Amino acid sequence: MKHRDARAGLKTAALYVVATPLGNLGDMSARALEVLRGVDAIACEDTRHTRRLLDHFDVRVETFSLHEHNEAAATARLLRLLREGRTLALVSDAGTPAVSDPGARAVATVRVAGFEVIPVPGPNAAIAALSASGLTDPHFLFYGFLPAKEAARRKAIAALKGLPSALVFYEAPHRIEETVVDLVAGLEPQRTLVIARELTKLFESIVSLPLAEAPAWLAADENRRRGEFVLVVSAPPPAEGIDAEAMRVLDALLAELPLKQAVKLAAEISGASKNVLYDLALARKGKE
Repeated sequence: MKHRDARAGLKTAALYVVATPLGNLGDMSARALEVLRGVDAIACEDTRHTRRLLDHFDVRVETFSLHEHNEAAATARLLRLLREGRTLALVSDAGTPAVSDPGARAVATVRVAGFEVIPVPGPNAAIAALSASGLTDPHFLFYGFLPAKEAARRKAIAALKGLPSALVFYEAPHRIEETVVDLVAGLEPQRTLVIARELTKLFESIVSLPLAEAPAWLAADENRRRGEFVLVVSAPPPAEGIDAEAMRVLDALLAELPLKQAVKLAAEISGASKNVLYDLALARKGKE
């Protein structure tokens, strides 16, 4: 039976988006527990997984599934309950819902329908990995999961190459090796790669190494290829006389135009030296 005082402070007809631990249950926040105990129902990526979490904290609330295969039907249920004045929560299996996890479309639909969506922040694998990476780049881009197919994955990496920021990816164990190989092939070898595995769990591992050395490091021990991964790649090294923004412009134009035309436009847009850009473009094309 629900705690009688659990609903104190919760809004009716509202959806709470609740972050839950990545692995270590000690990361469950007091506010997250208060919300989960006080809502009328909890939408979960996997009800069995979430039930173990709720049982650990003695949370006795109805759950129902909301995942990538049933998101439309589950969102319709969310809306029906909200129209009845119910207070609801959304959780994923671990971390923050709707961030490379199911829930984003549900949240969008709930907001469009005029209901309030309230975040309850907490664990997030990308931010956890970045905070412990030791990289000092002032900006980062969170990409999430790269495409599963090699051609699409390599194209995505090529589009990211010139961005003047660190890159943050999620990856599953069965694709970690091929993804790292494609990162090596598509990015500068002098970049740093941080491989964060099983964050906050028993076999947590955070390793920093030159990107070019990463495939051999993974291949050396099968245990290094187990678990859930966050990959953080440092920003591109500065080219002599060329800043990162000029490089981004050049790479974008090279993907669409002949070399000479791309160089000419890149120089006009960025103000960088046309001769330097031309040499860099030749080097870029030579690696393809």
